[in-house]
Amino acid sequence: RQMALALVGPLRKELADSVSSCRVLVVGAGGIGCELLKNLVLTGFRNIEVIDLDTIDVSNLNRQFLFQKKHVGKSKAQVAKESVVQFCPKANITAYHDSIMNPDYSVEFFRNFALVMNALDNRAARNHVNRMCLAADIPLIESGTAGYLGQVTIIKKGLTECYECQPKPTQKTFPGCTIRNTPSEPIHCIVWAKYLFNQLFGEEDADQEVSPDTADPEAAWDPSEAAARATASEQDGDIKRVSTKDWARSTGYDPVKLFNKLFKDDIMYLLTMDKLWRKRKAPLPLEWSELQKQVSLVEEMLGGGLKDQHVLGVYGYSQLFSESVKTLSSQLAERGAGAELVWDKDDPPAMDFVTAAANLRMHVFSMNMKSRFDIKSMAGNIIPAIATTNAVIAGLIVLEALKVLSGDLDQCCTIFLNKQPNPKKKLLVPCALDPPNLNCYVCASKPEVTVRLNVSSTMIQTLQDKILKERFGMVAPDVQIEDGKGTILISSEEGETEGNNSKFLSDFGIRNGSRLQADDFLQDYTLLVNVLHSDELGKDMEFEVVGDAPDKAPTPSTQEEGKNITNGNKDSAQPSTSSTVPTDQDDVLIVDSDEEPSSSSDCGALKRKLLDAETGEAPAKRQRLSQQQHADNEDDDDLIALD
Repeated sequence: RQMALALVGPLRKELADSVSSCRVLVVGAGGIGCELLKNLVLTGFRNIEVIDLDTIDVSNLNRQFLFQKKHVGKSKAQVAKESVVQFCPKANITAYHDSIMNPDYSVEFFRNFALVMNALDNRAARNHVNRMCLAADIPLIESGTAGYLGQVTIIKKGLTECYECQPKPTQKTFPGCTIRNTPSEPIHCIVWAKYLFNQLFGEEDADQEVSPDTADPEAAWDPSEAAARATASEQDGDIKRVSTKDWARSTGYDPVKLFNKLFKDDIMYLLTMDKLWRKRKAPLPLEWSELQKQVSLVEEMLGGGLKDQHVLGVYGYSQLFSESVKTLSSQLAERGAGAELVWDKDDPPAMDFVTAAANLRMHVFSMNMKSRFDIKSMAGNIIPAIATTNAVIAGLIVLEALKVLSGDLDQCCTIFLNKQPNPKKKLLVPCALDPPNLNCYVCASKPEVTVRLNVSSTMIQTLQDKILKERFGMVAPDVQIEDGKGTILISSEEGETEGNNSKFLSDFGIRNGSRLQADDFLQDYTLLVNVLHSDELGKDMEFEVVGDAPDKAPTPSTQEEGKNITNGNKDSAQPSTSSTVPTDQDDVLIVDSDEEPSSSSDCGALKRKLLDAETGEAPAKRQRLSQQQHADNEDDDDLIALD
């Protein structure tokens, strides 16, 4: 005899009661977040809190269906709440227009929830939520999408890998001398143009210099000879060793003078570095006055198609450069002294500037110029977001949430959405969850890392900003030396240790073998840092993480290179997903990748490869529910890679 189950809609009564009474947190109200919020209220969830710092842009409207044109400029979280309650007026939804990394959202805040669901689009926030959920011992459902690819997984302290257990490749970077002196790919010119935007209108960064690099070791030239040969320019264009912004201000942001300096004088200066051009094609300087004599009708004969997909001529981009400089300098002036602009791919003048500057530099270095659409994709690390992918992933998040609330954690799994069916003709491929990585520098019982650096040239500021915050994801670290005295290097309390920032590690007696204890009380996280002194680090390398701590993913096999799904543009440097191993960029879910994954590789083997990359040991066999390849992801808005 079969016993009749008490049902409330499609759910067992016990589960339905749990769903309606539990309190859940949704982090992110973009592409995945909108679909997820709608699914939650329609499933029966009644107590939901959602947080997102972003506002609605017109570019969101094609896939974030809780928003309409009238909502542009408003808070995503607030508008999402207002739209969702129309599906279920009884739902109790609280919206926060804020960053989840705000100290107000402490571990105690996270303990208020039965479950946290991420719908984020950047690694820093994902790392932070991962740590907060570990500290609060609350289940976290991580998710992400990238084009047709998607991924959902469960993170539970002590039972599964955390978000940071596996290596996350750092965002792809390029040597400074390549960007400044010898670009060979369109992405090099686009990076240069974004650096130029910051040098002229934004926050100046010494690491983002755009003038010729006289210290380029490949050049091996005599600067004194160059001074005699560089007859490049008139007085205004002469290369002066002052900051780019100061020089631009001195000209009143004159577009013509800027143009001649960047595309004529600097290029002629590069030509004096003879050795750079012995085995590569030399650049061709451009001069404003000459371009104006060569006005072509080509710009007026572009034909049909979307404007953003047109490729203008050199004259057209020179005019776009001039117009965007005038617009941006006016915006800067309106904000007053000391103001700075922030580059945003969705800001038309900023995007016009980068498009024009990058294409003019491409022309100078004999590369084919790119459309505004292609440049926006590369500059913003964008993989086209697809509404259907977001909808599928949001549905899977709810299904996994129901398992968690039923107490069936052993039934939870990582689910990959593939671009094409695998050998078993499945698009959705479940994989068994992996146990925690014993060497993880986040969820191990005693997190510990070894960092190689030069104690005599590494400043406390670098330790704080680049090592602890940027590399290890801390928000507000406190650091002391394990020297028996408890010497404080860094305090999260404002004003206590700012005087240390410009001092070197060696000034505090730190040497090879010293140990530092870094605490982030917001994240309830402690990390021991072993210092390994080295006088010989690689070029442009300030430090290196060594040992067992996850640091970098293995390099994808050569036969898979070039399989990027970046809008069909092989010159693009944006990430997508990989068939051998993820390599990320901006970020997303469990895997980070620059290449498109095949749907036929073993998901278990792939994850195991990440663990064994540095040991060289053969991947161990592991349970799997099916065959599949990792899907990298990133969420929502414009995405990009996954973790």
